[in-house]
Amino acid sequence: MILEHALLQVKSGRSAEFETAFGLARQIISSMAGFRTLSLSRCLEHPDTYLLLVEWDSLDDHVEGFRKSPQYEQWRSLLHDFYDLFPTVEHYEQVDFAGRTTN
Repeated sequence: MILEHALLQVKSGRSAEFETAFGLARQIISSMAGFRTLSLSRCLEHPDTYLLLVEWDSLDDHVEGFRKSPQYEQWRSLLHDFYDLFPTVEHYEQVDFAGRTTN
């Protein structure tokens, strides 16, 4: 499992509109092969900042499958106008602590 992490800086005053558009965009991404789940959280200290976490089966499912698909163009047209800066997207894999001992 791969965890996609994106910090989204939404233009001031457009948060409600962004959340509505994201509801539509969520339907697009959730239909993609390899998609598992997502969460969108709003920052308490900076209400125009959101944290998007998406779980994928593999990195290729996101980078090759979703990002190079016609559905990504729909996603982009719904959301990318809301961002002050284009978000940095990073991918994480879970650390396995099995078999490790602590000193």
